[in-house]
Amino acid sequence: MKLHLFALSVVFTSLGDAPATATPAPASNLIAQDHRKWDDGTRIDLAWDLSADDETLVAAYRISKALARFGDFQVPLKFELVEIVKAGTGEYTVADLARKIRLENIKTKYADIVDIESLEATNQKTFPVAYVFQIVAVGRDGATSAAATTPPITPTMEWFDGGRFWFLIIVVIFCGAVIFFIQLARGGRPLKVRKIAGLEAIDEAVGRATEMGRSCLYIPGILDMNDIQTIAGINILARVAKTAASYDAKLEVPTSRSLVMATARETVQGAFLAAGHPDAYRKDLIYYVTDEQFGYVAYVQGMMVREKPAACFYMGAFFAESLILAETGNSIGAIQVAGTAMPAQLPFFVAACDYTLIGEEFFAASAYLSGSAEELGSLKGQDVGKIIVGLGIIIGVIMLSAASVILDGSPGSPFGTALLNAVEYLKQVILT
Repeated sequence: MKLHLFALSVVFTSLGDAPATATPAPASNLIAQDHRKWDDGTRIDLAWDLSADDETLVAAYRISKALARFGDFQVPLKFELVEIVKAGTGEYTVADLARKIRLENIKTKYADIVDIESLEATNQKTFPVAYVFQIVAVGRDGATSAAATTPPITPTMEWFDGGRFWFLIIVVIFCGAVIFFIQLARGGRPLKVRKIAGLEAIDEAVGRATEMGRSCLYIPGILDMNDIQTIAGINILARVAKTAASYDAKLEVPTSRSLVMATARETVQGAFLAAGHPDAYRKDLIYYVTDEQFGYVAYVQGMMVREKPAACFYMGAFFAESLILAETGNSIGAIQVAGTAMPAQLPFFVAACDYTLIGEEFFAASAYLSGSAEELGSLKGQDVGKIIVGLGIIIGVIMLSAASVILDGSPGSPFGTALLNAVEYLKQVILT
């Protein structure tokens, strides 16, 4: 009886044991080489011989990387996962690597594995980085092989970055279009530019102010001359000043920056001279108020209520004061023309002003007003760039829609997959 019980226990014990896991053979001859195909210095190519068990036991290969040294300083290897590739794969390109790293970043990210004091003693701000790569074969049951490891390697940057090839083509087309249209304009060929209603209203506004015997008020924004919107506002001021000089109208320009005041004075004086009325120029009407935002706005608002200008122009960068100025001008019955590229302030100008130059119209105003061949050619060249981007978006939408329809009807369709890959290439490479 005891013998029978012992035999049964042996049988049940053997049946309850888990089957032994099969460990796949490791990959071999792992080689790391710098990516030589128009590389920007962020990629390393890995190649290896497949595991002997690739067709039977291996499910995937796990690729990891670790920092090996900063400059001449060795660091403990701390591997992190890069990618898991399917069985049968014998090569992979590791991207997004760094050639150098700043000392501040080392202190932030690697203080636990690096001797910071030794790095600081070198008085270097940046250190070249070397990487070690590792590949492990992973079995279908989760068992892992021994690791194959590369010697340390540092990526190097080539003279030409192939990832920017399409960008180069677009830049050549864009610049070529600008040069082409400039040459056309210089040759006397008229370039058609869409009329901008806000600029067409300048003569009307200044003329009305002249008839009423009241002044024109021009606000060139509240930022300094290093802001592109202020520069655009000063360009438009030249046209307003020339019109005011022709109509013998009073033009007042309070500014919130001293450099803007100096630039505005030169611009207005030149406009009066071009209009044939240099004696009518009065520099005391172009003056500095204060740099303080709401102090400046308080002064301008009070002046508007007292003097009641018949035409108000707001051209430049504005913030919270946009609504205060526009509402005050509206309350005194002035014709108001505004222009800005500040998206948050555009609704206030649109609601309270008679005409508003929205974003790009504001920047295009200079070319529209001056008639300069260089500015008109640049404006037309920009249109070519917009057409390129627009066509890319339209083509991408059509291809993505077609791929979705094809893959819904036939999930494994090679053509649908190819369309998806083409859309991804268009988005990530050509239009980026």
